[in-house]
Amino acid sequence: MAIQSNSSDVEVVGGIPLYTGIGAMSVVAVNPTLGELNAIGVKMKTEPTYTGISFDDDGPSYNKLTFWLHNEEHSFTTRMEILVTATERAISKSGKYQWVNKFGQTAWGESNPSTTYEWFKNEDVRRAYSGEETLIDFLKAWANIPNGGECSLDTVADIFAGKVDELKQLVMSLKDNKVRCLLGVKDGKYQQVYNKCFGRLKPKRDDMFVRSLNDDYRQFKAEYNSDLILQRYSPSLVESNEAAPAPISMEEDW
Repeated sequence: MAIQSNSSDVEVVGGIPLYTGIGAMSVVAVNPTLGELNAIGVKMKTEPTYTGISFDDDGPSYNKLTFWLHNEEHSFTTRMEILVTATERAISKSGKYQWVNKFGQTAWGESNPSTTYEWFKNEDVRRAYSGEETLIDFLKAWANIPNGGECSLDTVADIFAGKVDELKQLVMSLKDNKVRCLLGVKDGKYQQVYNKCFGRLKPKRDDMFVRSLNDDYRQFKAEYNSDLILQRYSPSLVESNEAAPAPISMEEDW
């Protein structure tokens, strides 16, 4: 007889641990190569692809900004992705464009929105790229940029075309910084990072995440715990939709 037994208190079934809730994350890589992934403890077999991504034959082509994040408290690493395009964001149904300035402020308008909104500063105003607003929000939280502080990149066109050298430099210069991210689990097995809201370490504004999650256009399509406290993922109780079978009569033939 050969039985490799364990105490019933020991968890032996399951794969990589998954987490839900808001955690403080360090950025350890941006669009890394296979070798760079191995260096941070992420095991993959093939080189990752970050450009020319299509979801259907007739759809647009996207590029991807993949930030690898590490949580020191629970010692795990996961990724947050932003889909972008190498072109400016398309005109809205109402005939407006999205604009951005050197302070990372964004607004919609038919032309430069500084003529419409007093709060929008008229400095280095240009049309925004698709996905740029999400990247700016992430950078502001990660770099802990104060209100009114500058938030602009020198190689924007290159970054959205897939050349992310400037973002890789930020990984080094901001190596001691952390950004608060909300994690969830999709389909019970895929770690997900919410990319519609990011937080600073101080002050901790969980209410900003709650407000974003309650927005119909900013929902998180993953399972997460309602108290938003970072913890090991535990699947929720799922009620079966199937009707219960009829009870077996002891008088029936087996």
